[in-house]
Amino acid sequence: MAQAGQGKIHPGRRKANPMMTKNGKPRLGPLNIKQLTDLLAKTTKPKEKVKIQNYVTRKTKKQHAEAKL
Repeated sequence: MAQAGQGKIHPGRRKANPMMTKNGKPRLGPLNIKQLTDLLAKTTKPKEKVKIQNYVTRKTKKQHAEAKL
């Protein structure tokens, strides 16, 4: 028997985690550089480390370009 808070969730009330993709991978776009470097330190997979490092360099280049304007 299901208790009051543990039944099925209505599809209209189901919410996805905005920081994860449907495959469970983290979304890097909304993270700032400090959060990305923390994530880079925690990650153990080489493929993910490369993706995060590339995103960090892209964000820093963008900030430097905006600072020059």
